[in-house]
Amino acid sequence: MQNHLLPQMPSVPDLQMTVRYLPAPDASQVGGDWYDAFPLSDGSTALAVGDVVGHDLEAAAGMAQVRNMLRAYAWSQHEPPSRIVTRLDEALQHITDVAMATMIFARIEPADDGQWQLSWTNAGHPPPLLISRDGLASYLTDGHGIVLGAGAATSRPDATTLLPPGSTLMLYTDGLIEEPGHSLDEGLNRLRRHSAALAHRPLSSFTDHLLRRVRPPDNDDDVALLALRTPSATARAGSR
Repeated sequence: MQNHLLPQMPSVPDLQMTVRYLPAPDASQVGGDWYDAFPLSDGSTALAVGDVVGHDLEAAAGMAQVRNMLRAYAWSQHEPPSRIVTRLDEALQHITDVAMATMIFARIEPADDGQWQLSWTNAGHPPPLLISRDGLASYLTDGHGIVLGAGAATSRPDATTLLPPGSTLMLYTDGLIEEPGHSLDEGLNRLRRHSAALAHRPLSSFTDHLLRRVRPPDNDDDVALLALRTPSATARAGSR
């Protein structure tokens, strides 16, 4: 069921993209964690990772509602990520049973000099991780706002950055970093350290090794992960 609920990734010229989903070990094998990527009507590509509260069929159904509504708003409304997520939040409170969720919604498009521009907003979710081709890893902490379903009428921020050639972007859910008896900072530091060490690997191998190294052995949550890699400067020059 979860495989049918989660989408296939689109083919984006020059970008590599891979996704993984791991169910919670003691749950019903479905849950509220999800990923998505899809083309937008202006030619850019949308990226999203989110987490609907719960680890059961109700959470999986809520996840599907959130993802599908996000797709509809993002395709039809030519607005910044923050405004799309604000619209989604307002709708969730009135036409769904989703009580609370976190998510990152982003758009990526080519920029000058072989770089890619990422614009995003963060609704109470763990921050994206950007790893350079040389293995320098840093969290994108800007654009952080409140969770979906909080009911607070506050404006959501947007953030923008350039992704250098050969860099890797990681969007993930908290099941990858949270561990009972340990702080969230410990999990974030573990993810950053291993991501930097694995940066030289092909993207699929990078993702699989990272999950084995980073996911806590006593984890009781599901995990969704989306990893994206921009082309190296050499690859772009060779394609011209």
